[in-house]
Amino acid sequence: MSRALSIAASGMQAQSLNIDVISNNLANVSTTGFKRSRADFQDLLYQTLRPAGAASSSGNQVPTGIQLGQGTRPVATQKIFIQGNYQHTENELDVAIEGSGFFQIMQPNGEIAYSRSGAFKLNSNGEIATSDGYLLEPAITVPSNTVSVSIGMDGTVSALTAGQVTPNQIGTIELAQFPNPAGLSSIGRNLYLNTEASGTVTTGTAGKDGRGTISQGNLEMSNVSVVDEMVNMITAQRAYEINSKSIQAADEMLQLANNLKR
Repeated sequence: MSRALSIAASGMQAQSLNIDVISNNLANVSTTGFKRSRADFQDLLYQTLRPAGAASSSGNQVPTGIQLGQGTRPVATQKIFIQGNYQHTENELDVAIEGSGFFQIMQPNGEIAYSRSGAFKLNSNGEIATSDGYLLEPAITVPSNTVSVSIGMDGTVSALTAGQVTPNQIGTIELAQFPNPAGLSSIGRNLYLNTEASGTVTTGTAGKDGRGTISQGNLEMSNVSVVDEMVNMITAQRAYEINSKSIQAADEMLQLANNLKR
């Protein structure tokens, strides 16, 4: 019975973590550029009471053995980098990546972070930055007398200043790519950091070498599906409940065994 208790407890712990992941997905359903996570699980070691293929007392070979599992455990929370829906904003500094790639963001400590959120603003110096004030990399400064800003599909940024007829190019938004985006480390603020698991980063022009193109006046929204997450939540809740029933059943069986002398 003690085996059943520990197995069911591992199942409850696993589903508790699953609910945490689902809750975070739902909390970020309106977060620009957010990518949903999925909890992955694996079964634990098995106790082999009789190996398959062993010889029986009659000399025959046993076709199947007896193995008892020890429960489950979470092994990963994987980011699902499928494209989110687009929202048309008509804001000239809102940009979305159509396809693969990440914006490069310079953090205050000088380290480059990566993001799918293109909700950019201008700071007091006219530099393009995130909502937290982190600068876009490579840095782009918009002149103070700019009338309008245009961003091409290849990331070329041009500014039309007062008194001019044609816009001047003031910079280029470059995109970063990774062999394994799921290996990136999430640090909040819509930012990711490179890790050994994500592979070596490569940067370049949007629309080339498999990188996505840039769409001005649009934002990529979260790829969280509320309906799917609610279904996953119900499944996790029922799994948690049935594991608690297993503990209750094992407890009742132990109670019966303890009361045999009475």
